[in-house]
Amino acid sequence: MFSITRSLAMLRTAMRGVLMHKLRSMLTVLGLVFGVASVIVMLAVAEGASRQAQRQIEALGVNNIIVRSVKPTSSESDINIRSFEQSYGLTYNDLRRIRETITSVVEVTPLREFPQEARYGAQSLTGRLVGVHPSYFATNRIPLARGRFLEPADLEHRRNVCVIGEEIAIKIFRGKSPLGKSIQVGNQHFFRIVGVQGYKTPSAGVGSSLSAEDLNRDVVIPLTTDRSRIGDVIERREQGSFSRQRLELSQITVEVVDRYQVRATAAALEGLLAKFHPDGDYALTVPLDLLEQAQATQRIFNFVLGATAAISLLVGGIGIMNIMLATVSERTREIGIRRALGAKQSDIILQFLIETASLSLFGTGVGVIAGVATPSWVGYLSGMETVITPWSIIIASTVSLAVGIVFGIYPARQAARLDPIEALRRG
Repeated sequence: MFSITRSLAMLRTAMRGVLMHKLRSMLTVLGLVFGVASVIVMLAVAEGASRQAQRQIEALGVNNIIVRSVKPTSSESDINIRSFEQSYGLTYNDLRRIRETITSVVEVTPLREFPQEARYGAQSLTGRLVGVHPSYFATNRIPLARGRFLEPADLEHRRNVCVIGEEIAIKIFRGKSPLGKSIQVGNQHFFRIVGVQGYKTPSAGVGSSLSAEDLNRDVVIPLTTDRSRIGDVIERREQGSFSRQRLELSQITVEVVDRYQVRATAAALEGLLAKFHPDGDYALTVPLDLLEQAQATQRIFNFVLGATAAISLLVGGIGIMNIMLATVSERTREIGIRRALGAKQSDIILQFLIETASLSLFGTGVGVIAGVATPSWVGYLSGMETVITPWSIIIASTVSLAVGIVFGIYPARQAARLDPIEALRRG
């Protein structure tokens, strides 16, 4: 009972010492408040950016391998002199070889795309005309908003049907249902709308072969329809210039049976394509590698940000030590009286440590509240995604408390070592 009473008395004494100078105590803990808040906020911003990037990569499919056609540098050897036609990229023969040769492949999805203007009445929007197989939607994890996706029968009968992106549906049809209506693509092609894709976040350029894409502006048609109506040769006239390009396929997405065979399959695919494309007019991207690289980069980024923000905690700890040393000087007479009345050195150390701990606890608490509240405002004002993780709060709080207490030990020991007679004389 005596020890409890004694402890409560020491706690009251310590708190009285803290509250004696309220403004000074508040200013002392500001370093810890800003330190804890900055750690939480910076890690929340970093985590949000990381998750957004990883979602874009995961949307490509960690079991997928993406092969894109790459236009080589123009030279006389690339162009047919008679027709002025440049031929490059992936072909239907490549598609057949991949299906027949690589046994670990579950699905092979071809795609052909080029920029076109979509129009309905007086409304128009620049987007892409994309020719695909029905497996394209599942392979690329594209959601369906209404209607239906393309079906094998559409591919087989070369139907003039399409699935449009959500942005086209909103901006061109102005809230009206586009299903069953015909949309004009380019100057002479019309396709009946059978479905609308759900919204999908536009991707940034990911990997050496992938450019930024906005699937919400796509007009997706059967690949057989694309080939029969548009053909393999694309003619372009721009400011007096004329060019013809033969491009059978823009992209082939290869889905592997499981992620553990992705790298081996990628190596086999690289070897297969290299035999028939000596000019290197293709590029291969493995989303699994990109995802692992993004995760490794994020770990380094978190460490750098955490270390940078931890400097604020160090400054806060130094501030506490400085103020506590000043407090020891001011309360020299009090310490001398307590020692003369029988207080032990451990009692003096404990009293000052309680004061330090209370300051650290208060600063940490306010910092956590500020750190949890701020990311939502950052996201609202900047449009960035922020994600607060529990471990960032735990680490910031633990380090803050530890720094505050550790930096309070030295002033406490200095106070306890004062000679009672000398303390009374100096006081």
